[in-house]
Amino acid sequence: MILGVEGSPRRGGNSQAMLKMFSTVCSQESMPFFEASLRDYRYEPCVGCERCRKDKICTKFHDGMSLLYPRIQESKGLVLISPVHNYNVTAWMKSFIDRLYCYYDFTNTRPRGWSSRLAGQGRKAVIGTIAEQESIADVGVTLQAMRMPLEALGFEIVEEVVVLNTFDAGGIKKNDASILQVEQAAKKLVMSLNT
Repeated sequence: MILGVEGSPRRGGNSQAMLKMFSTVCSQESMPFFEASLRDYRYEPCVGCERCRKDKICTKFHDGMSLLYPRIQESKGLVLISPVHNYNVTAWMKSFIDRLYCYYDFTNTRPRGWSSRLAGQGRKAVIGTIAEQESIADVGVTLQAMRMPLEALGFEIVEEVVVLNTFDAGGIKKNDASILQVEQAAKKLVMSLNT
């Protein structure tokens, strides 16, 4: 199964359209796909309480992330999509990523060693971003903000999708090159999970 997560505050926008494209291709490839738009979940940002070190999951809050944790654990594939907000991911996506902190185990030595309970399980991911900017430089750290935490958690990033010069809702659906890029990334993710 693949969990697809998009972090746009805009309902019916390009991030949601991209997520739907991934879902469609995965369905065609007989791969179960669960779509999650973060604006539809109410959840708190990580507050660094460290309860998850003992409990092995976030128990500080019982919120929308409590609904997503089982999906994260059962999915071998993950798709993260965020529009560019101020050269970075959206606040919704940042909070989602921060709440994955509960999957780390730490040693008691200084400096602390760590490992991820999601690692070593063949997990794969695709990250994607959509920007109205025309230059990849103006995407800033958006891709890095998704790539680095996922790699630390044990995901292999099999593809990165960047759609530029797109702002108006539904614009991605009129861009054949972007549609092809998403379709190829989805197929690559499915293939990587089936081998």
